[in-house]
Amino acid sequence: MSLAVLYSRALDGLSAQSVTVEVHLANGLPAFNLVGLADTEVRESRERVRAALQVAGFEFPNRRITVNLAPADLPKGAGHYDLAIAIGILAASGQLPCEHLAEYEFAGELGLTGQLRSVRGALALAMAARDAGRTLIISAESSAEAALIKDANIFAAEHILQVCRHLLGGETLAVAVPPTEIPTLIYPDLADVKGQSAARRALEVAAAGNHSLLLIGPPGTGKSMLAQRLVGLLPPLLEHEALEAAAVQSLGQNGLDPRQFGLRPFRSPHHTASSVALVGGGSVPQPGEISLAHHGVLFLDELPEFDRKVLEVLREPLESGRIFISRAARQAEFPARFQLVAAMNPCPCGYLGHPQKACRCTPDQVARYRGRISGPLLDRIDMVVEVPAIPEAILLARGQSEASEPVRIRVSGARGRQQARQGLHNAALFGAAMDQHCQPDAAGLALLQTAVQKLGWSARAYHRVLRVARTIADLASSEAITKQHLAEAIQYRRGIE
Repeated sequence: MSLAVLYSRALDGLSAQSVTVEVHLANGLPAFNLVGLADTEVRESRERVRAALQVAGFEFPNRRITVNLAPADLPKGAGHYDLAIAIGILAASGQLPCEHLAEYEFAGELGLTGQLRSVRGALALAMAARDAGRTLIISAESSAEAALIKDANIFAAEHILQVCRHLLGGETLAVAVPPTEIPTLIYPDLADVKGQSAARRALEVAAAGNHSLLLIGPPGTGKSMLAQRLVGLLPPLLEHEALEAAAVQSLGQNGLDPRQFGLRPFRSPHHTASSVALVGGGSVPQPGEISLAHHGVLFLDELPEFDRKVLEVLREPLESGRIFISRAARQAEFPARFQLVAAMNPCPCGYLGHPQKACRCTPDQVARYRGRISGPLLDRIDMVVEVPAIPEAILLARGQSEASEPVRIRVSGARGRQQARQGLHNAALFGAAMDQHCQPDAAGLALLQTAVQKLGWSARAYHRVLRVARTIADLASSEAITKQHLAEAIQYRRGIE
């Protein structure tokens, strides 16, 4: 038979679109033509496949070879088509049987020795193969990641010869298994932070309701330490959340370490990061830092040092939890439901309001420094907390502050109440759900109305204060939002004004 048809996948954002690999051998001058909107790395597979088959001992057909990757209008990137193309050539030339190829999908980059290398997006490939009712044959290096999809049929192969023996009915490929190592949850502990009771309380409220938080204070007061300890206060990821976060990380440059499956991501890009690095992009759209922090924490240290245009791209995903990347030839949508924590100094020199060190900045310099963060972005931050200089007596005192474990228990309890009441965390409440669950009592409503009038809040600010107050009430195991809860939430909001 001179024609073979088999299946692979094209990564398109978080999804994996079906690709039919058609290989045809015809008489004529020897040639190897690859069609179907293939990117450079796919077109280069011609040389990898030729060398791999010859080194592995197969006969490479001295005929006119045409490989079509259908549909033709779907862009194809990455090198994981190598295995499907090689198997197709062997089947079309009669060196392998074609009867059962429709039952499989293939993903693996070939080395010149025939060795199979890891592929990007193994989680998405496995999920799509499962939904299509096919068995995925993938490189052994990526098999542990693919096996995280529990009800998928995955075979792992280290070399193309193993795949061929399996298709010939000889030695059966090994079934892929997920990693057996259980990740050790070692997070920095809150006990390391001395003093800063107000900031610690704000961190607990932010963790309980998934609220965004901005820490303002002089250098060395513990802003970065507090931010790094937020992820340790959050409850474990639910199974569907862990799969979503892992699927995004699988598409990143460093891929996914299957042993870290289930751990909340913590991303901390440098302030020189570009807007593409933050939100994602490229000719073939890739996820950025905000998507890699999906269901985790995104920490932006030295917030005003980021380019203002870079910060402005955060405004939409902070509201929607998704980012849509559009390029001339490709479009992709990635999830970006992250918890934002940012830190900044009060002025360029950092010592405005410091009890011992004098600030050298003029009022104009301070205004320009703070003006690097736009009003619309600040309006989307739920809480702003001052982190003052630590008094010497507290700094030199022995003993530890409250550790993360009891705080984590309180946070888990508050989140459990939110899930039982409304099925999602408080920061995600909108519309009718918010009207139903965030109504304060009469005294609290009067206080809130006064604050709106005096501080000139937008509708967004009003709703964010209500959501933070709802979280404070949950931490206090209170069904009602009282004046006391609203007073604390208003104090967190006043730092933005």
